[in-house]
Amino acid sequence: MNAITSLADVLALEAEPAPALPSSSYELIAAAAAAHPSAPALSFFARVEDHASPLVWSYAELLDGIHATANLLHELGVGPSDVVAFVLPNLPQTHLVIWGGQAGGIVFPINPLLEAAAIADLLRASQAKVLVTQAPGSELWAKLEPVLSTVDSLERVLLLDPASVVPAETLEAASAALPKRIGVLDFASGLRRQTKDRLVSGRKFAPSDVSSYFCTGGTTGAPKIAMRMHGNEVANAWSTGQLLGDGMGPGRNIFCGLPLFHVNGVLVTGLLPFSRGAHVILGTPLGYRDSAVVTRFWELVEQHRIHFFSAVPTLYAALLQQPMQGRDVSSLQYGLCGAAPMPLELLRSFEHRTGIRILEGYGLTEATCVSSCNPPQGERRPGSIGLRLPRQAMKAVVLDDKGAYVRDCEPDEVGLLVISGPNVFSGYKVTEHNQGLWVDCCDGKRWLNTGDLGRQDADGYFYLTGRRKELIIRGGHNIDPASIEGPLHRHAAVQLAAAVGRPDAHAGELPVAYVQLKAGASASEEELLAFAKEQIAERAAVPKSIRVVERLPLTGVGKIFKPELRQREIADALRTALHEAGTPATRLEVVNDPQLGIQVLVDLADKTQTSLAREVLGRFAFPCELS
Repeated sequence: MNAITSLADVLALEAEPAPALPSSSYELIAAAAAAHPSAPALSFFARVEDHASPLVWSYAELLDGIHATANLLHELGVGPSDVVAFVLPNLPQTHLVIWGGQAGGIVFPINPLLEAAAIADLLRASQAKVLVTQAPGSELWAKLEPVLSTVDSLERVLLLDPASVVPAETLEAASAALPKRIGVLDFASGLRRQTKDRLVSGRKFAPSDVSSYFCTGGTTGAPKIAMRMHGNEVANAWSTGQLLGDGMGPGRNIFCGLPLFHVNGVLVTGLLPFSRGAHVILGTPLGYRDSAVVTRFWELVEQHRIHFFSAVPTLYAALLQQPMQGRDVSSLQYGLCGAAPMPLELLRSFEHRTGIRILEGYGLTEATCVSSCNPPQGERRPGSIGLRLPRQAMKAVVLDDKGAYVRDCEPDEVGLLVISGPNVFSGYKVTEHNQGLWVDCCDGKRWLNTGDLGRQDADGYFYLTGRRKELIIRGGHNIDPASIEGPLHRHAAVQLAAAVGRPDAHAGELPVAYVQLKAGASASEEELLAFAKEQIAERAAVPKSIRVVERLPLTGVGKIFKPELRQREIADALRTALHEAGTPATRLEVVNDPQLGIQVLVDLADKTQTSLAREVLGRFAFPCELS
């Protein structure tokens, strides 16, 4: 494969006849298994202490497991339109459920860190027919068991013990705790009795068949569930592979530490390497949330000759604090960084200290996963999200006040980012959520409104300059402000509530809530914070602080003007960081440049501290001008 190094290479590839791609994720993996049956496909270690002796599955064994899982689901009555949900940590069996679930029906990953009520909401919203989760004795089962009876669509619960078969008495106890309409089975025992060399259903796939649901919004109100097709997943795996090149081919070792309920873990360190004969190393059920994975990461790289990993900025910041102790990490070609902006100082420090290249990219669940990335073999431009993927169009456009298309942006002109291509999903499950989702650019294509603002330079590199959508991104985890504001509005004293992200050098952003009280009402910030902790379903969404203000800023039509609140938090966070570092600012002004986005202007009290101030400010993802 010729490496993609520039936009010219992308255009040259697109000038060639379109490749004949498989119709489904199942066929994509099956083709790799046919080409590399004895090659290692998946390795797993449950504890970092045991990483030198992982469990290993060949491609033939992985495909056998996918067949068995799909056939078990078929036996349970799962068809192409039925939903198989799972609430699981990162386990080899999780991959069997993902790809076997897609071969039989529609798979729906759910974040196990959500509270039980939120998980039940998602199961009901998706009309899940089957749930796969951990067996009694686990924290997951203790959390889920009380709410499963509220899911009317649920017919089967498959219980999984990663180490063994679930005992009959445990299955009986679990069954007794649930309504009689819900059958309870052991996942491992169910697989053992299945045919492993083919799909018993004989299913014929079409690219338009729905393969997966992913939740993209908050947990209040009707959950926002993205419906993705087999053709989306196949196209995104192919096009991302073209950009990343041979780094994902046979003999390459890919480390997976991101969760398998997230599209990055599933595609970039899942379907993509599986489609190309690479080897995925699954590092403990908790992945990067396992502190031992972080502290011994360089040891893992050396031992397993890891070539590639994908992570968020907070993980790169944590790895920068871990001593390398002379470890041989020469196998590591590059790491991919997405989900949140990468602070420039962090990128430079990481690459300088480790010698490992970071590829900044951009993607979203609605476009399967990856939409753009800096090319591994070409020029990497810090602060850029790179070149668009081949066969996926991407551009910045100007809209009028009513949201209608006016024109394409000129080079370096900021506009709304829109994308079009075979990786773009079919829409959200709830029709109302699709309002404003598509932009008619008057060219016959279907353009997805990403909600992000950005620009494209003359060489085809894209840059994010802001977000039209209001998600708070904490450690790569998307938090819908509504999941904070809704519960706060239930407090008797609250008139208005607005949640925004506060910049944080470690987490990227932390949620902060502004509250305007009702006339004559009183409530302290401490009282409101305690209320929020009780009411908010998602622990990551609980605000770090709540600020009671006399009046929230409003737009001319009476909407809360969140950009002003965000700029307040940016200024306060950066001013605090400089003060704590011993280099206070006499002036720190946050401005929203129409072309470059947020810019920070700083005057220092002590001009001799300029280098220290640059280091401190470089931990945040904002261009700063010191004077």
